[in-house]
Amino acid sequence: MTLFQNNFNLIFVPQGSEYRAVCQVSKIPVVSIPMGYTASKLFLQQWLKSCVEFPCHVLLMGLAGSLSPQYQRGDFVVYQQCGNVENNQVRWRDCDVLVAENVNLVRGWTSDRIICSTPEKQHLYKTYHAEVVDMEGFAVLEVLQPMGIKVTILRVISDDAQHNLPNLEGTINTNGQLQPIPLAIKMIQQPSASLGLIQGSLKGLKVLKHVAREIS
Repeated sequence: MTLFQNNFNLIFVPQGSEYRAVCQVSKIPVVSIPMGYTASKLFLQQWLKSCVEFPCHVLLMGLAGSLSPQYQRGDFVVYQQCGNVENNQVRWRDCDVLVAENVNLVRGWTSDRIICSTPEKQHLYKTYHAEVVDMEGFAVLEVLQPMGIKVTILRVISDDAQHNLPNLEGTINTNGQLQPIPLAIKMIQQPSASLGLIQGSLKGLKVLKHVAREIS
C-alpha cells in the first residue's frame, strides 16, 4: 500500500469508534468532530475562533459509504472533489490531493443524513456522479478552505452500494452524537441489515487504523 507523504499538521475524525481507532496509532494530533454536516460545521466554526495559530494542512479521516459498484468494504479512497446540495443548489469544492501511486481518487458527496437504502445510493451515484458518501466532508472544506487551510479527505468504505443499511433515522442527535438506545432498537428491528453494518464497520475500522498508522 502506497500512501501520502506526511504533510499534515492535524487530523479530524468523526467522534466515536473512528476517532478511537485513529488515536490509538496516530503521531499527528487528532481532533474529534461531531457526526453530520450541520453539527460538524458549527463545531469547526467555533474551533477556528479558539485557534491561536491555524494549521497549514489538515486531513479528514473516517468511514464512508460506497455509491459505486467499484468500491467495496475495506477499500480506502481519497477525494478529488466533494459535493453538497443546499437550498436546491449543488455545490462542489476541490480537495487538496497529495498522493502516490495505487491510491483510489474519487468524487465524494456529503449528505445531511445517513444514506441507508440501495435506491438512495443509486440515485446519488447517477445524479451527481459521486462515488462515495459521507456526512462531514463538505463542512470541513466549506469552513477551513476560506481560511487558507489545505484539506485532504481520506475515507475507508464500510458499506457498499449493493446492500441496504438498517434505517438509522433518529439515531444521531442535533449535536452530532450517536444515541446508543435508539441505535440498539433500530438494529434489533433489522437484524440482517444490522449484521452487515457491524461487519462492514469492523472491517473499515481495521483498515482505517492501518492507514492512520502508515500516515503517521
